[in-house]
This record gives sequence, C-alpha cells and structure tokens, in this order.
Amino acid sequence: MSIEVLGISGSPIENSNTDRLIQAVLDATELESEFVKLSRINIRPCLACKRCVPDNICKVKDDFPELAETIKKAKALIIGAYIPYKQIDGFTKAILERFWSLRHVTNLLGGKLCATVLTYLSPDAADIVNQSLATQLRDMERMELVGQVMIKGNIPCLTCGEGDECEMSGLRKRYGPDARSS
Repeated sequence: MSIEVLGISGSPIENSNTDRLIQAVLDATELESEFVKLSRINIRPCLACKRCVPDNICKVKDDFPELAETIKKAKALIIGAYIPYKQIDGFTKAILERFWSLRHVTNLLGGKLCATVLTYLSPDAADIVNQSLATQLRDMERMELVGQVMIKGNIPCLTCGEGDECEMSGLRKRYGPDARSS
C-alpha cells in the first residue's frame, strides 16, 4: 500500500515533543503513514548548483533524492520543526531549501496537502517562524496548507545537567533568579 501521509520531524531529540505531536496528527488521520526523523538521515542544505533545473531531480549525493521520491508519492505532508535561537531548526531548514528542486520548471509539490507542527519556547519567535513557514509552503511551493499546530516546548536547561549553575540558564530567564531545576 502506498503512503498517504508522510510525517517529517526536524527535531534531533529522541521522542521529542515535535515527534510525538507529528505522530498524534498522523494517527488522527487514520491513513497509511510513515514518519521520517531528519536527524537520522543525511540531508545537506541546498548548494544552489541548479543541476536540478532540467528534470526536478536534485543531484547532491545525500539522502534527499530518495526522500524526495517518498514526498512526491505521499498525498499529504506533516512538517514538524522546533525553534531554537528564534529560527527554524537546521534539519528542517535544509529540507525546505531542497524543496527548490521539486518546484523549479515543473512544480511537483503544487496542490499537495500539508500541515505544520512547531514547538517553541519564545511565543514571539513562534509566530514569526509559523508565518514564514506558511508563506513558503503556500506561496512558494504552492502546497495546500490545511493546518498549523504550535505547542510550547520544554526548557533544555531542565535536562542539560548545568541548569542551576549556568549563567545563561533559560530556567532563570523565564522563572526568575531563584528558579531551580531540582
């Protein structure tokens, strides 16, 4: 049976909030689905070589061409990312850059159903990234954006081991100078 919905996660954290939310969306569809964790495969950023122009096939030697075939066959995509440093994560950014090979001359993503999932710490950054992602998928890729979900994530300082001692602690930044992780 062919994949109807492909979930793609840019979070490198095992069983992350992003992963679990994507999986919940996939499960809710009750359709044949597949989940791809970008940190487990090798996808480089776009090299702007333009060798994909004549045939919509990226020539960079990594895992994207194989994933692109799965993306093209899926009826819908769920693209999940997290927002470190007030920007979309690097894994997701790389795949979004590589979508260029799927839309130049012949748009292979046009009309494909798509939803996004974002996890964040900064609400201001989340709104900006959410809008930017929607613009790319809808206006540049010409996908049919059917929904967007955003959830507030966990402060990494709770699990890094240095959260109470670190002068850059996000824990203290968010909850005040006396906040402790334990």
